[in-house]
Amino acid sequence: MPKNIAWRKLVERLRQFGFDGPYSGGRHLFMSKGNLKLHIPNPHRGDISKYLLSEILRQAGIVSKEWNKHD
Repeated sequence: MPKNIAWRKLVERLRQFGFDGPYSGGRHLFMSKGNLKLHIPNPHRGDISKYLLSEILRQAGIVSKEWNKHD
């Protein structure tokens, strides 16, 4: 399971996986890769929890093992 992560680090890592953005779009920002539009949380003071990160990775189609390999 991935660990908690800072918002900036999340964006950097998603870019390594080929996502562009973040772009504004309504209440939340999103990043895109081809036809996939991935909503990400807005920047805030605390880290993003490992549970929310797991959900984001699931929606992005990124396996935890792959994510941790780039750590």
